Amino acid sequence: MKKNKAQTIALYGLMVALAFVFSYFESLIPFNIGIPGVKLGLANLVVVVALYIMKPAQAFSIAIIRILLASMTFGNVYSLAYSLCGGILSFAVMYFAKKTKLSVIGVSMLGGICHNIGQIIVAAIIMETSKIAYYLPVLLVAGLLTGLLLGIVSKIVIDRFEKLNFSR
Repeated sequence: MKKNKAQTIALYGLMVALAFVFSYFESLIPFNIGIPGVKLGLANLVVVVALYIMKPAQAFSIAIIRILLASMTFGNVYSLAYSLCGGILSFAVMYFAKKTKLSVIGVSMLGGICHNIGQIIVAAIIMETSKIAYYLPVLLVAGLLTGLLLGIVSKIVIDRFEKLNFSR
């Protein structure tokens, strides 16, 4: 089914709203496994799906709008800096990885890893020390695992869209 302009706008609004709701939901449920800074990243599920069912610019703007809305609503200037850097790096890597033959799950895992790398870069700049990089292996494992989980769910959602012959 070829989308008309109204369907595209409706899908775009739905994706932004869903990403924002997932951010809010995640802020309510403390995901504390004893590792500071580790989150599931539920809103990134929407970004991964959008990358596959929408145009790249639309998926990128969903990611940025969600980050801005969430930071203004439940965050601060530091959470904005961490999220923007992580989100932009993550999206860029996922965009280029998608162009290869890497699976949705692999793309999502790379996104999770790169999001944490971006956040470590910001943390090193803000804290004015590179010693924060010692925490990177922990965050890489966390990004890999959450990326795997979100990638599996993303694949299921994308497959459902494909069954509807939903094209860009």
